[in-house]
Amino acid sequence: MKSREHHIRIAVDAMGGDYAPANVVAGICEAIHESGDRLHLVLVGPEDSIRAELRDYGRLPGALTPPSESYSIVHAPEVIDMHDLPTAALKTKRKSSIGIGLHLQKDGQVQAFVSAGNTGAVLSAATLILGRIHGIGRPTIGAMVPTALAPCLLVDAGTNVDCRPQHLLEFAMMGSIYVSATRNLAKPRIGLLSIGEEDTKGNEASLAAMKLLRKSGLNFVGNVEGRDVLSGDLDVVVCDGFVGNILLKFGESIPHFLKTKFKAFADVSMRNKAIGLLVRNALRQVLKDLDYQEHGGVPLLGVNGVAIIGHGKSTPLAIKNMIYRAEEMVLKGVNKNIQDSLASINE
Repeated sequence: MKSREHHIRIAVDAMGGDYAPANVVAGICEAIHESGDRLHLVLVGPEDSIRAELRDYGRLPGALTPPSESYSIVHAPEVIDMHDLPTAALKTKRKSSIGIGLHLQKDGQVQAFVSAGNTGAVLSAATLILGRIHGIGRPTIGAMVPTALAPCLLVDAGTNVDCRPQHLLEFAMMGSIYVSATRNLAKPRIGLLSIGEEDTKGNEASLAAMKLLRKSGLNFVGNVEGRDVLSGDLDVVVCDGFVGNILLKFGESIPHFLKTKFKAFADVSMRNKAIGLLVRNALRQVLKDLDYQEHGGVPLLGVNGVAIIGHGKSTPLAIKNMIYRAEEMVLKGVNKNIQDSLASINE
């Protein structure tokens, strides 16, 4: 067995999400048992609440509590909830699970931080505590979107609603590096989301960004439309966070819509119900690809560290996959690749 010094240490916001700490504790227990001795998880939050939840989890039928050497608890008495204004909460709740968790990474005690809590607070705290990578104007979050082939990265997915052309170029570069590292692609195909494929289509920011992207040396294929996102012909789709978040939330609504339509079809007659039973497993597999839980959280790109942000309604499965996403970013050195690429551009 490896010594604890060789574990990848990841801080997990135990109070992050609508169903914390229950879902967080269940997710970290599943991750520890699946990963063997690869990980050491640091649960950050009110210690009494975390220990009580660990005891409750251990009483569930078939539950396996993790060995004590595979996790630790760091007490954080304050919680930033979903309704707190990010900047104000960081000032008034200096001992929050988000703030303390990110300081653990800043101080070198962990290599990554995972939270399904307040997205704005995680973004603001990570930028303030970890700092931006030199040369990055705005950190960004990217979300993996399923397509007809392999998933593509949508970036920005909701962080920056008003962007300059230079910011869109940075998103493309960071997205390309992230996809290259996580999918082993030499030259990810990048498209700029616009209202038409022609170079003359778009608003002022996208038109100027397109010119920068054409000169960037990235594998830029040009303007793409909304219908191209799911085609499988792209690896990175670039847009500002206003458009990206609308597109992402619309996509998240599709599985529920399809389930509703499928149920309505089956309820019409016994014949339809029989047809539904025949295709149910196939539909379930298709919808699995659209399930945010399967893809874990979204990476925060452009900060001096690894931060994964999850959906507020994250299940134990989603929490577990967020942890794996953080581990992947650490192992593949995504941040160092971004730093090295910026350095080469600025030489």
